Amino acid sequence: AQQDALLPHVEDGTIILIGSTTENPYFEVISPLVSRSRVFQLKPLGEEEIEAILRRALADPERGYGKRQVQVDDVALQHLITVSGGDARVALNALELAVESTPPDPDGIIRIDLEIAQDSIQRRALVYDRDAHYDTISAFIKSLRGSDPDAALYWLAKMIYAGEDPRFIVRRMIILASEDIGNADPQALVVATAAAQALEWVGLPEAQYNLAQAAIYLATAPKSNSTGAYFKALAEVEREGRVEVPDHLKDASRDAKALGHGVGYKYPHAYPGHWVEQRYLPEGVKGGWYQPSDQGYEREIRERLRRWRAKNLRRTER
Repeated sequence: AQQDALLPHVEDGTIILIGSTTENPYFEVISPLVSRSRVFQLKPLGEEEIEAILRRALADPERGYGKRQVQVDDVALQHLITVSGGDARVALNALELAVESTPPDPDGIIRIDLEIAQDSIQRRALVYDRDAHYDTISAFIKSLRGSDPDAALYWLAKMIYAGEDPRFIVRRMIILASEDIGNADPQALVVATAAAQALEWVGLPEAQYNLAQAAIYLATAPKSNSTGAYFKALAEVEREGRVEVPDHLKDASRDAKALGHGVGYKYPHAYPGHWVEQRYLPEGVKGGWYQPSDQGYEREIRERLRRWRAKNLRRTER
């Protein structure tokens, strides 16, 4: 509502709106304002730019340390540059901490070596806002789907390092186990759900082993998206609307005698191979949505299903 109040004044030119945010404006700013704005995305600074900023801070006598004798070893400066992750504020804060916490030597020189630099900035700064949250999990899932275990481990490590909720990560792995692997390796779902249970029992940081094991398994498992056949069946249900269950498939325990429910049903276990020709879909519904892939265990499923479907086809042709 507050942003809506700005809209007419932006449109008639009464105000020129200039804003900056660490959030994604396409999420946080109303679309009418975004459509009337020019959006510039600021990227992290490069290492050469961070180095220039730090050297300027060391040399500037007014806003830096130009009036003090500060000597920073090259390896120490490079550590600040690398670990800052392209964030000038992080690099400058680390330099300030290093200088202010180090007493001068007998010659009056403040010497910053690698050990002091490491103490001043011990963890690399990671940008992990809402955009990074979605982008990183997307990269992780695509790496699993693309069968790249190294990339999967990298993105997993980035999420854990940045403080991502591990339950969110493992929930996505459980989904992928069925969506992108399915019956090509039914064990994938078992591994993913076991990782979720291990996370609840063990917790971080030790559960990183369990998450990593599951990620490697999923990345290296044979892939199949044939489970998506369910949504084709769902579309058929939505299209057909109300379809009656065939009489021979109805529950016979209540009214078999009066209405004939269950009459004609063939119990598969009473036949050789525990299979018998029988129609399970409603009349007029063709099916054929599930098509097993040629990957992993689904090769066996495909051959078995091929034999059953061939028998059913011969039955319908008679």
